[in-house]
Amino acid sequence: MNIIVCIKQVPNTMDVQIDPETGRLKREGVESVINSFDEYAIEEGVRIKERTGGKVIAVTMGPPQAESVLREAVSKGADEAVLVSDRAFGGADTLATSYALSSAIKFIGSYDIILCGEQASDGDTAQVGPEIAETLNIPHVAYIKKIESIDKKSIKVERMMEDGCDLIESPIPVLLTVVKEINTPRIVSLKGKMAAKKAIIKILNASDVGADTKRTGLNGSPTQVMKIFAPPQRTGVGEKFSGSAKEVAVALVKRLSEIRII
Repeated sequence: MNIIVCIKQVPNTMDVQIDPETGRLKREGVESVINSFDEYAIEEGVRIKERTGGKVIAVTMGPPQAESVLREAVSKGADEAVLVSDRAFGGADTLATSYALSSAIKFIGSYDIILCGEQASDGDTAQVGPEIAETLNIPHVAYIKKIESIDKKSIKVERMMEDGCDLIESPIPVLLTVVKEINTPRIVSLKGKMAAKKAIIKILNASDVGADTKRTGLNGSPTQVMKIFAPPQRTGVGEKFSGSAKEVAVALVKRLSEIRII
């Protein structure tokens, strides 16, 4: 069973900054980490490999420094790592990103399952995974919380819904986006750290994967983020009650009655 896990390098959510001039996220000089949702995808890929055999290939698109998240993926159990990196990919929206990644996946060749985290913490669109599947013309199932069974031809999964779960059977190859409820990522071992340090990261550019540059980067992006901003802090809103629990409760009930909430 060959498993491809698509991952992304994102700014550390504890250190997110917005450039006041451009209205965009500051990425230079900001610590970058592996997208937290993708850690569950890596773990599930490794678990599938342990059950069925095969290998796990981690793939990311980004600048050269994105190599660090690929090494982290290797430390967590991925067997190979591929960096899709080219200036032609810069400024890509979700559509152009999914095209570049699907081009790389076609170049890699044989695969049975593609795993993605449900979304990226710096965009929250949850679009790239399904768009990769559409580009590759394979089925996809989103928000997977459990893999019930798997064989060479099909897979049964539980899809998390607001009012419960759906049990879905899909033919293979298939793309799955997973939620954090699917597993608990393992702690990286010393053996994993050593493997990550020694890993050879394969780097592919647009020419290598046969990508049409009219469909990559800004050229292939029908949507563009013009500005990101933090909502202004509200001041002078709300009331605070002090005193014992009984005094606060009495004051709160009185105030809610005055404004006709109760």
